[in-house]
Amino acid sequence: MEVPERGRRAEAPWKKLSKETATKRARATRRNRLHVPYGDGEGENLDIYFPEQVSEASPFCVFFHGGYWQSGSKDTSAFMVNPLTAQGVAVVIVAYDIAPKGTLDQMVDQVTRSIVYIQKQYPRNEGIYLCGHSAGAHLAAMMLLADWTKHAVAPNLRGFFLISGIYDLEPIVFTSQNGPLLMTLEDARRNGPQQLLEAALTQPVDPACHVLVIVGQHDSPEFSRQSREFYQGPQDHQPFIQQIPSEHLLQVRQGPAASRSCLALFSTQTLCRGGWNASFEELHDVDHFEIIWKLTQDDYVLTQMILRTIFQEP
Repeated sequence: MEVPERGRRAEAPWKKLSKETATKRARATRRNRLHVPYGDGEGENLDIYFPEQVSEASPFCVFFHGGYWQSGSKDTSAFMVNPLTAQGVAVVIVAYDIAPKGTLDQMVDQVTRSIVYIQKQYPRNEGIYLCGHSAGAHLAAMMLLADWTKHAVAPNLRGFFLISGIYDLEPIVFTSQNGPLLMTLEDARRNGPQQLLEAALTQPVDPACHVLVIVGQHDSPEFSRQSREFYQGPQDHQPFIQQIPSEHLLQVRQGPAASRSCLALFSTQTLCRGGWNASFEELHDVDHFEIIWKLTQDDYVLTQMILRTIFQEP
């Protein structure tokens, strides 16, 4: 998902590194298997980066890129590879068919099958941790309530890192961003983590599985709202949603002047109310892009959160 830049300022060295060379450096310095097919489709492949001591018993962090389901690529998304593999975590970057080639139903199915592939290939893994950014956080969140029975495998899911995601898709139906997706209201509800959470009677994921909902201090109001409400539910007010075409970003507008065709429908069920092992974090002084780009840094707060969760450190 695209967001406007926050004013003019000099670009930090880590930002330039993240955008231009993170994946190239990861491929040059880490043991890897690239473009591994997890299905028969042309776009159904993934990259696996291994720690120095390769072991099938490693924990695996599986990343789904963002881009409003219509841009982005695994080939430019290896931000976290070097810091995580240096600590013994294998990292998987997944490709999926973005719109207009892929529909939301197809993307969710592809993400599901990529996880099944990892579990079957590395059955002795020490846990599979799903990480998604923006649209990728939506796809990761869909796995919270996935039905694995038809795949004859139960992935060893131990944690979710949902970064600056969107969990209620209905407002998007009424915006120009839906052009490539061709999403109907029925599609949005069927593929809406918030709606699925509301309808869920049980928690298929291990209750010990930790779900971290993460947003940046300078994320847009809509990303912040959806993240908070997926975690703990709506506040006292319910804002309307308005599309700002020039910025390609959903923003919040309150009051009677807001377009009622874009009213967001909030559910009462949330991660907290559903009893999930969940937490919410707002990261200081980062925007929608910086929050993920900075994962190239060993000492970045989110890098450390991910590692502490994986290794069950306080």
